[in-house]
Amino acid sequence: MKDTKVATRQMSTLKKNDIFWGYLFIAPTLLGLLIFYIFPVFQTFYYSFNDWGDFGNYSWSGLQNYKDMFDDPQIWYSFRNTLVYAFVMVPFSIAISIVIAVLLNQKIKGLTIYRTLFFLPVVTMPAAIGMIWKWLYNADYGIINHMLEWFSIDGPSWLTDPNWVLISIIIVGTWSAIGTNMVILLSGLQGIPKSLYEAASLDGASPIYSFFKITLPLLSPTIFFVAVISFISAFQVFDFIFMMVSPTNPAIDSAQSVIYLFYHYAFVIGEKGIAAAIAFVLFIIILVLTIIQFRLQKRWVHYE
Repeated sequence: MKDTKVATRQMSTLKKNDIFWGYLFIAPTLLGLLIFYIFPVFQTFYYSFNDWGDFGNYSWSGLQNYKDMFDDPQIWYSFRNTLVYAFVMVPFSIAISIVIAVLLNQKIKGLTIYRTLFFLPVVTMPAAIGMIWKWLYNADYGIINHMLEWFSIDGPSWLTDPNWVLISIIIVGTWSAIGTNMVILLSGLQGIPKSLYEAASLDGASPIYSFFKITLPLLSPTIFFVAVISFISAFQVFDFIFMMVSPTNPAIDSAQSVIYLFYHYAFVIGEKGIAAAIAFVLFIIILVLTIIQFRLQKRWVHYE
């Protein structure tokens, strides 16, 4: 009995030591998370109720910033553009990424080269991507319209036509997101046992049938993860719009996102209180959308 108590006391001491060292090792990351992520959320929420003056002075203004924000028609344009961008770009990018990941999961010649080419946009600066695509989209001497002329097609003014500018940005966003999605999905594909495909083949299942009945269900947790991070990223789109569409562009109302409008208020006209209100509203939208995705994933994500 006495030996049991001693052993229990020793185990308790070891457990406390493990907990202490565990918290000690995660302390730098936890501290960084608190300082650079969690604290700014509460700080932004507080600043959204203040009127910012010169030299960083601010005074309490209540809900005036939110009223001014929603009275500005630009905010509604930006939310519309952001929603359209997110709900069009994300499904397309994920669908294309799945197809590419499945193809690159096969034994083909030059596999490493293909994977590198598709992943190349990920390691390219968004500013450089925006500049290159701005040149490609140029209505007068851009390569895209030049190639369309080969087929006797008169290309549109991609970045100055309000009907085309958001489509152009969606294309760039989709292209740039494929690399990251492909790598994540490829890792998920490689975790699916080959024996399942061999058994299905012996039973006479076609590759298409195996794709929909084996690949997609077992890949659904990875697809869910990609969908969550893709929507969060899509709602924060800024770089491509900033580099491709100038503030004097006649199509700016059809292109600007919520983050672009946040930048305009915070750093162009200096209305940091309204900018904080925009940022906090966007945070709530992303939070609600993420919660909805986690609720809906129970209907289509298979973890077995």
